[in-house]
Amino acid sequence: MLNIVLFGPPGAGKGTQSEKLVAQYKLVHLSTGDLLRSEIKAGTTLGVKAKALMDQGSLVPDEVVIGMIENKLAANKEAGGFIFDGFPRTTAQAEALDALLEQHHTSIATMLALEVAERELVNRLLERGKSSGRPDDANEEVIKNRLQVYQRDTAVVADYYNAQGKFTAVNGVGSIEEVFDRLCAEIDEKAHA
Repeated sequence: MLNIVLFGPPGAGKGTQSEKLVAQYKLVHLSTGDLLRSEIKAGTTLGVKAKALMDQGSLVPDEVVIGMIENKLAANKEAGGFIFDGFPRTTAQAEALDALLEQHHTSIATMLALEVAERELVNRLLERGKSSGRPDDANEEVIKNRLQVYQRDTAVVADYYNAQGKFTAVNGVGSIEEVFDRLCAEIDEKAHA
């Protein structure tokens, strides 16, 4: 089973590249952002709570996110693999994900980290905010808070996977196809290693 963590700050292109990787490698896309947005749209208790936190640029509690992922894994037992987009965001989540995957007799094959400079990220997110209607992408202060939260809480997850020999940095700047080709080269190398 090919399980990939696609990593990077908000605006790095994880969603765009995930769609392409899902098609290329026949993976199930597991985006915690999409899962949360569907809960928000449905107006569930979880969705209301998550929306309040997301509107502030804060993270949703681990137990909620892990529970959603466990449901997704259970619903896709026949999958050839998963691409985790926007998760794990903390070392505790990475440890919980490893334990969860172990229960399903699998593990993370690689973490691919899209690297993009902060100014480029802010510009990308503001642009996305104009077209998507997402309030968390329309306000530069909220965006900067999200990037600070990422640097403070999330960037350390790279160290966790690096210690396992599973971390690879990938240049996230260029055309969508150029970045995709870089990601595929890394995945193919890991798959044949």
